Amino acid sequence: MKECIEGQSLALQRGAAYGISAIIKGSGIAALKKFDVVKRLEDACTSGTPSNKEGSLFAIELCCSRLGILFEPYVIVLLPALLKAFSDSNDHVRSAADKTVGLIMSNLSGHGVKLVMPAVLQAFDETEWRTRVASIKMLGNMSHCAPKQLASCLPRVVPKLTEAFSDTHPKVKKSAEQALEELCKVIKNPEISSISTTLLKALTDPANGTTRALEALISTEFLHSIDAPSLSVIIPVVHRGLRDRAASTKRYAALISGNICTMVNDARDFVPYLPILIPDLKSTLIDPIPDVRSISAKSLGSLTRGLGEATFPDLRPWLIETLTSEGGSSVERSGAAQGLTEILVASGAQLTEHVMRNEILPLKSHPKAGTREGVLWVLTFLPSTLGQGYSSLIDESLPALLSGLADDNETVREVALRAGRVLVRSNGKAHKDKILPALEEGLSNEDYRIRVSSLTLLGDLLSMLGGTKVSKGSGDTQDDIRQAERAQAQIALVLGNETRKRVLSSLYLSRSDTAAIVRQSAVQVWKTVVSVTPRTLREILSELVDQVVSSLASGDPDRTQVAGRCLGDIVQKLGDQVVPEIIPVLRDSLYRGDEYTRQGVCVGLAEVIACSSKEQIIKFLEILVKVVKDALCDDAQEVRKMAAECFQSLYQTVGARTLEEIVPSLLVGMESSDDAAKTRALNGMAGILSVRSRELLPFIIPRLLKSPISISHADGLSSISAVTSETIYLHFNAIIPTLISEVSSFHGVELSEKEKSREQSIRSCSRAVCHNVDGAGVNWLISEIASKCTNDKVSIRKESCWFFQIVIEERKETADFYEQLPIILRDLLHRLNDDSAVVLKSTHDALQALTTCVPAEELVTHLPFIRNLIASMVSEARYRKGGVGDGQFFLPGFNMAKGLEPLLPIYQRGILYGDAAVRETAAAGLGELISITADKFLAGPFLIKLTGPLLRIVGDRNPSTVKIAIIKTLGLILQKGGPALRAFVPQFQTTFVKALSDPSRQVRLEAINALALLMPLTTRVDPLIKELVSTSTGKGSNVAVEEAGMVAIQTATLEALAVVLRYGGSKVKLPESVPTSLEAGKELVVHEDEGIRESASKVIGYACELLGKDAANATIREMILDKGSSLGKSSIDVKHGTACIIRRLFSTSVGKEVDRSMYQNVLGMTQELMRDDSAVVRSAACAAIGAVLGSSTDIKSTLAVVEKSISNKMDPKEALEVQQAVASGLCITARLQPGLFRTKEALPLTNGALKLAMSGAQRVQFSYNDFLWLALDVQDGDGGLEEYLALAHFDQVKTMKPLYSKVLAKMKPVKDID
Repeated sequence: MKECIEGQSLALQRGAAYGISAIIKGSGIAALKKFDVVKRLEDACTSGTPSNKEGSLFAIELCCSRLGILFEPYVIVLLPALLKAFSDSNDHVRSAADKTVGLIMSNLSGHGVKLVMPAVLQAFDETEWRTRVASIKMLGNMSHCAPKQLASCLPRVVPKLTEAFSDTHPKVKKSAEQALEELCKVIKNPEISSISTTLLKALTDPANGTTRALEALISTEFLHSIDAPSLSVIIPVVHRGLRDRAASTKRYAALISGNICTMVNDARDFVPYLPILIPDLKSTLIDPIPDVRSISAKSLGSLTRGLGEATFPDLRPWLIETLTSEGGSSVERSGAAQGLTEILVASGAQLTEHVMRNEILPLKSHPKAGTREGVLWVLTFLPSTLGQGYSSLIDESLPALLSGLADDNETVREVALRAGRVLVRSNGKAHKDKILPALEEGLSNEDYRIRVSSLTLLGDLLSMLGGTKVSKGSGDTQDDIRQAERAQAQIALVLGNETRKRVLSSLYLSRSDTAAIVRQSAVQVWKTVVSVTPRTLREILSELVDQVVSSLASGDPDRTQVAGRCLGDIVQKLGDQVVPEIIPVLRDSLYRGDEYTRQGVCVGLAEVIACSSKEQIIKFLEILVKVVKDALCDDAQEVRKMAAECFQSLYQTVGARTLEEIVPSLLVGMESSDDAAKTRALNGMAGILSVRSRELLPFIIPRLLKSPISISHADGLSSISAVTSETIYLHFNAIIPTLISEVSSFHGVELSEKEKSREQSIRSCSRAVCHNVDGAGVNWLISEIASKCTNDKVSIRKESCWFFQIVIEERKETADFYEQLPIILRDLLHRLNDDSAVVLKSTHDALQALTTCVPAEELVTHLPFIRNLIASMVSEARYRKGGVGDGQFFLPGFNMAKGLEPLLPIYQRGILYGDAAVRETAAAGLGELISITADKFLAGPFLIKLTGPLLRIVGDRNPSTVKIAIIKTLGLILQKGGPALRAFVPQFQTTFVKALSDPSRQVRLEAINALALLMPLTTRVDPLIKELVSTSTGKGSNVAVEEAGMVAIQTATLEALAVVLRYGGSKVKLPESVPTSLEAGKELVVHEDEGIRESASKVIGYACELLGKDAANATIREMILDKGSSLGKSSIDVKHGTACIIRRLFSTSVGKEVDRSMYQNVLGMTQELMRDDSAVVRSAACAAIGAVLGSSTDIKSTLAVVEKSISNKMDPKEALEVQQAVASGLCITARLQPGLFRTKEALPLTNGALKLAMSGAQRVQFSYNDFLWLALDVQDGDGGLEEYLALAHFDQVKTMKPLYSKVLAKMKPVKDID
């Protein structure tokens, strides 16, 4: 070991190396471990001197040579050292490393190659360029491997070497070139050796050399098999070619890929390269260029044929997945289908049939269009590839083709047509008996796309059988005619005469198709195979007529229409020759066939008549008239409809003679006693009228309307209206009045069973007329009905309302009478004031139908019109001659069972969903309806139905006008409903109390009035009083922040508190409720605001009345008398408050119970206040003096005391408000002391009031009119007036009488000023 590693000469080192290898060979492989040989050699090779490295390399070389396969495990250990030696700076070391590696590679086994290769390849990826060079040299030395080992390693070696050509270091590139040259030296194929330079150029410079190398490979004629080294050079070039951009390069590479497997000596040498080639072939298989896809598919087929499908277990699944993928393009599916086709063909017929039947064809109805398209792409390529071997799959593939032709997706249809053409070209002649029936069936398919495609394929088949091409031009040239003649003869020879007739008949029938594209295609195919059309038609006439009749009887509207057109075309082309044959056939079919046949016969007859000349029709007119008349009278409606079109054609051809031949017999039939004959005649007449109504209706309508209308005439008019909807309304001026008159004739008459049946028929006829009329005639209809609503006869008015009802019900779906709703509403609402109960009932039913059939949102738009109309009606009814004037009035239409029900939905819709204006109108209008309806017709459930929506929306953010209307209506409901609304009391109370805080004064006033109406129903008053007291004193949570708002709310709350005490105080249960109210009044009666003082005084007055005389005396002493001495010096607020207390306290019943001494003091103070300088104080005192006077127990003496004071304040020079206050005070006196002012003692005051009532300002006049109304007790008649006149002087009498008759007698009752 020492001599080998450290020897001074090459000979010593070489000899020592021989000795080491011999000793180890002799003593056994264990000596390597025993003497640590490998470790010492590795150390010397990696870290010694150049001489040491060279000696160690000699030892490794000779050990490998002597020991052979036994030394392989140690090569892996020494490999890093060998790689490092390749990059040594000493030439001798590198030379020794080269020889050593060459010897190692030549002795490596297959397993050894697998062990060595990863380390070498890993070294190739190192960053040190010398290491990469060493790795490349070692890869190059693999050319010394045994052929078997060389074949296994080359698929990994050559690609790595080609990668080196892109390295940045020149020596790495040069090393790669040298390594490839070494590999090329072991190529045994002479043809490859001859072009090895070109191949190497392609590997070293792929951009410029790949195409030349592929061309060289294609142009080379191979006489020898390709060995593994040749493959290692060819495959990288092909791999690069398959990825090239140029289409020609990809074609060359794909072609070579498919051919290689036929030229290799051992297929196993080619298998390692498949992971490289197959992905590239998959990529070129879906290339956009068709040639590339085609060659790639064939290459895959060749590989499958050469290597077996088992070699590619994932290829067929991938192709099927690509074929059916929705995300892929049509190009990708086409390539996948082509590749799958080639693979299946290469795999044998049995596998092909299995895959098609079980995997491909079942996908023909897949929901994804891409999948269906993929199936059809397979059917496009498979027939031409299999040839006659495809015959077993024709029956299974035709349904897929036909369904594809009708597909919704345009791409699928295009591929299906392409597949069909391929099938026809490849198998048409040999298997025409299988293909032709399917194409014939496709010509009559419902889908026009299938018909177009079937025609295209039929044209291809016939042109192929006839040895010609489908005509693309006019087909009228001599060459075209000669070609068609030859084709026709050839087709007849191939198909046989019967089949030819059948096919040409179907083809000619398609020339009349409903789709233009089908007709165009049929004409092109016809011109291709038929030279002289009339001659051919005569030859196939019998078969063609059979097919036409069959299509006419099919029941399919499109086929029937096509057959009719075809029949007309035949008549045009053959004329007199064919009409005598066709008409009898059609006549017989009419009488023998079913409903569909009869329909088809009518269509055919219409076409024959339209296409025939007048002379031809006249020859057969007798037959045609009979046939058309029988068809018009058919039991089936569709047959009659078709017969009407036939009649129209006959009328247009022959003219009025048609009517003369048919109509009279039908009119006679309509009068027949035989019901069946009558029905048939009626059917026929209706059919004629559906097409010639303008000419016939003027003659038929008067006959049908002849009074009395019979059942048959009523039924006839019903049938006629169904077919003359666009013209019958022109005769409504005769029809509608007659029908109304007829149904009204049954009113109030005892009817027999026959008459009942006649009535029912006329009413059914009326409904039919209203239902069938065209939209343009609805306004005519409604105008005629409206004109009868005001008739003098009750029965006419009743039936006019019924007619409105049936118009609404029958036109519900069309909803074309909405523009006429104002007319309908006007006439129906006016009938609510009718004198007749039957008219009211009919009106109620009509209105009910209106609100049921017309959406509420539509009716709401007419709400202002409805409200104004009802208000106008009520006003007219009140003030017409004999009306009640301002008295109580109830509208008759509402004062019946459920009278308000029809209009309620309109108002509810407006209240709940309308805008502010609509809500106000709806709420106010609803209140008006309630006010003109008697209590007994406002049942509890009905009022509850009204109350809910109002309470629901009153709390919304509505304008004040809306709230006012709602609260007013709620007050009316409370008045009408009474105990039935007790369950709603909490909601009412909450709503009204909340409204007291509203910014609008009118809303607050309405809430106060509503609270007064609520009190009779309320059972728990105490919480309400507590809340109102709290709010009025400014302690409530809902008091507004602003001072102005607080004053307004306090005023409203005090007013409400007064109302609650007045109307609900008797229900108080807690002892502190009324006293707290009294204290609140005392606190606020001196408030700086005048309104609050007045309201507080009301609270004091009603609280004292509830608490009794002791509380009243205490209050008078505290609030009035204790201030007596200083009253003159007090503020206006105090004096005004005092006057207000006096007025309110003495206006109540407790005023007469007050201590009389206190009474006298109060009387004096009141007179003093009447002389105050402030008009406000004087006004309050003048009103108070009336209350004090009314509470007197000695009225005459008290009157004598105060008369002068009162008279002084009635001076016209006094302020107007003071004069009005005097009138108010006198009104209080008149209420408390009835009859006082008709006595001699009070006469001066009455006369003073009369004077002011005649000569004062207007508002003063009104105030004194009220007083005089109370003083003379006008409500109870003229007795009060007579008493006054008996006392008064002549002048006063002269003044009073006209005032009484013109003013006082006509006044509404004067309400309590509170």
